[in-house]
Amino acid sequence: MTKNKLSQDILEVLKEVAKTSTSLHEPFFDGNEKKFLIDCIDSTYVSSNGEYLEKFADALVDFTGAKYVSPIVNGTSALHIALKIGGVNEGDEVLIPSFTFVATANAVSYCNAIPHFIDINESDLGIDVFKLRHYLTENTHIKNGVCINKHSDRVIKAIVPMHTFGHPSDLLNIQLICEEFSLVMIEDAAESLGSFYDDKHTGTFGKLGVISFNGNKIITTGGGGAILTNCEDTHSKIRHITTTSKIKHEWEYRHDIVGYNYRMPNLNASLGCAQIEQLPNFLNAKRELFNLYLDKFKEIRGVSLFEEPKKAKSNYWLQTLVLDKNNPDLLEDILRATNHAGFQTRPAWNLLNYMKPYSKNPSMDLSNSVSLRNRVINIPSSAFLK
Repeated sequence: MTKNKLSQDILEVLKEVAKTSTSLHEPFFDGNEKKFLIDCIDSTYVSSNGEYLEKFADALVDFTGAKYVSPIVNGTSALHIALKIGGVNEGDEVLIPSFTFVATANAVSYCNAIPHFIDINESDLGIDVFKLRHYLTENTHIKNGVCINKHSDRVIKAIVPMHTFGHPSDLLNIQLICEEFSLVMIEDAAESLGSFYDDKHTGTFGKLGVISFNGNKIITTGGGGAILTNCEDTHSKIRHITTTSKIKHEWEYRHDIVGYNYRMPNLNASLGCAQIEQLPNFLNAKRELFNLYLDKFKEIRGVSLFEEPKKAKSNYWLQTLVLDKNNPDLLEDILRATNHAGFQTRPAWNLLNYMKPYSKNPSMDLSNSVSLRNRVINIPSSAFLK
């Protein structure tokens, strides 16, 4: 048993609030999931064609305000295609946080491009825009309308804001940086369905945005993702390349470019249609859970519950504790105490620049990311704790 008081205090709150719902995040099926799944099976259209695909896309358009949505087989594949359609080419550098899930960097690598790691800030756990502007001013120059890394002489093509645990990044200032340094913005909104910045849904600020519907997300299709865009031509290209670039013909198999079999199956989309009907209830429940945790943690010294950033309305996908001090031993003690007591808590991801595939990639000073990696803890966050 740990002797640390803070670990004990956190554990007592989890026992009171989470009770027996010990998982970090569970899906919740209490709507039309079985009905729609059975209907999809009975129709025999369970793969890349069927009415649920269009229904799910339309529901996402209505909810997010994006003009066009393409359901994709998973979030990582969606980000891969968004980067490719967004103009990221072999040898380009792409600015991404080191404080993110490895899929963000992997998707860049699928394009044979190079992840270039940038720092985050504590106010929104997203890109530190002030630090980044200074870094780009010192380390890049614009040549023929293209951003060039002075040290590598490579093109820096794009930037990928990631909305950490569902909390929107500072998107308006990121847009200004994109204009100033000729960068394409492609949003990794995998975790932020239901989150808004300046009254506009995440994933709709950049040229393209990506959402995930993995089993641990706020709504799930089992596996799945989506690409959001406001450009009809871009949407058409996405639809074409994600269906093996097949040209329509009555019986011939004709493909004009290298394509990908990335379209979401209709079976998954049927589950998504049932889940998105419940999304408003999920969002309300998430906010109620946040308020409950907030009340319990406000009297505990040494830790705070992360609150949505200014100008933002977060989905509170994962409830997040932030320790006051950078203390890896304390972090480990809390994780050990809570997990051994049966409550699934998790630290943030290991920083990508420390991982073997990316240890030699270009990066700016990442001191904020290093500090927060040793201070952030996700706690049980399911919409309806049992």
